[in-house]
Amino acid sequence: MTTPSPLDDPAMSAFAWRRWKRMMKVMGAVSAVVVIAVVAYLWIALPGISVHFYIAAGLGVGISMVLMSALMGLVFMSNGTGHDDAVADPLRED
Repeated sequence: MTTPSPLDDPAMSAFAWRRWKRMMKVMGAVSAVVVIAVVAYLWIALPGISVHFYIAAGLGVGISMVLMSALMGLVFMSNGTGHDDAVADPLRED
């Protein structure tokens, strides 16, 4: 039988989502700085390349970083709130 998840409590859930959103804002800013740095490096290292290359590189790096941040943030939130412990493990012997 499963135990109640701590995220069922509205106050705990609101706290966890606020922390996740704050982390996403920080990681969005970090991602923007990294994208600018990568595009600037490519601009210096590879002059004369089409502008489409820089756009594709910037979007690829930016989207990858934001997606990884979001997924890792959800993993940390799930573990940090005790939500993972509420899942029933049918193979565990009590």
